Amino acid sequence: MKILVSLLFSITILFAGCKKESGTNKKAKWIKNAFKALNGENYPRVKAISWWHENFDNSLLRIDSSPEGLVAYRSGVSSSYFLSNAQFQSGKLAAPVTGIYHAAFPDFGGTEDIVTAQRIDDFVDLVDKDIAWAYFSNNWSDSIRFPSEAVSVIHATGKIPFIRMMARSDFEEGGPDPRYSMQRIIDGDFDGELIRWAMEAAQTGIPLLTEFGTEVNGNWFPWNGQYNGGGTTTGYGDPALPDGPERFRDAYRHIIEICRANGATNITWFFHVDAYSQPDATWNNLENYYPGDDYIDWLGVSVYGPQEPGDEYREFSEILDDVYPALSGLSNKPVAILEFAITELN
Repeated sequence: MKILVSLLFSITILFAGCKKESGTNKKAKWIKNAFKALNGENYPRVKAISWWHENFDNSLLRIDSSPEGLVAYRSGVSSSYFLSNAQFQSGKLAAPVTGIYHAAFPDFGGTEDIVTAQRIDDFVDLVDKDIAWAYFSNNWSDSIRFPSEAVSVIHATGKIPFIRMMARSDFEEGGPDPRYSMQRIIDGDFDGELIRWAMEAAQTGIPLLTEFGTEVNGNWFPWNGQYNGGGTTTGYGDPALPDGPERFRDAYRHIIEICRANGATNITWFFHVDAYSQPDATWNNLENYYPGDDYIDWLGVSVYGPQEPGDEYREFSEILDDVYPALSGLSNKPVAILEFAITELN
C-alpha cells in the first residue's frame, strides 16, 4: 500500500509539473534558479544548504506549498552535487572538496523544537533526498538546558543534530530579552547552567553542530547589538568598537570557552548572520559581531526570498550576491546557507 501511495503521489506531482512549467510559478522559479546558481562557480565557498521547511505567520515556506515548488526542489536537489553524508575531521564538520551538503529545518513546529523522527522522515520522503543534519532551536526560556532528548532523536535517525542556542525567555520580537542580555552572559550570571550544558554535550560523544545568536545582525532578535549597547563606544570594551556587537562577540566567545573547558570539543561552531542587516547602520555590520577564526569553524547566512505576498521579489543569487563578498572578506571559513526559503507568490 505504501508503495502504491508513493507511486500515485509521484504521478500527481509529475502531472502538475507537466501541466504548469516551473518557470510560471514564482516559488518554483526561485527554487530552480537557486539550485542553478549553487551548481555554478560564483559561490565556491558555499559548502552547505538548509531549507527552512515550515509555514508560519501566513508564510508558505514549506516545499510542498504547491506541486510546482516541490517539483522544482526535488529536481534541483536530486543532483549528486548535493550531499547527504557529513564528513568530520578531528571532531569538526569538514567542508566537502566537491559538492554541497544538503540539510533542513524539517518543520519542527512554531517553537522550532518539536523534534521527532517522523518529521525528519517525512521531509526526506517528501524531497526524495536524505539530509546531512536536522536544524532545531534550543530555546532557553526560564533556564538553559542541553536538549538531550532532541539530540538523541536526531542522532538515532542517522542525522547530525544542529543546535541553535536561542537566548530568549519568550518569543516576543523586536526588543531586549528581560533575562538574557549579552552583558549578563559575559558577567558569568549563567555559567552554572552553561557548564552543565557543555558537560552534557560532551557526554553525548557524538559530533554536534551549534550556533549562538541566530541572524545576529537582525534586530528582530534580542541578541542584536541594538539591545546591548548599539553603536555607542564608551560603555564597554574597546572604545574604537561599537558596544552592542562587541558585547555579542564576547558573550559568544565566553560560551565557546566554557564548552572547551568542560570537554565539549565535539562541537562545530557556526556564526550565523542574515543577508541584510537591520538596522542598516555601519555599527551593525556583520564583521563587528564576529568572534574570530579561533572560535568559529563555519560561517552561516540566511537567504530568504519574499516571505509574504507583496514583499519585493529578488532572486536567490541577487540576495546572496549582496552578502557573499562580506562573508568572503570576513574569513576563509566555509559558508553554509543555514536558512533559505520563499513563500508562494502570484
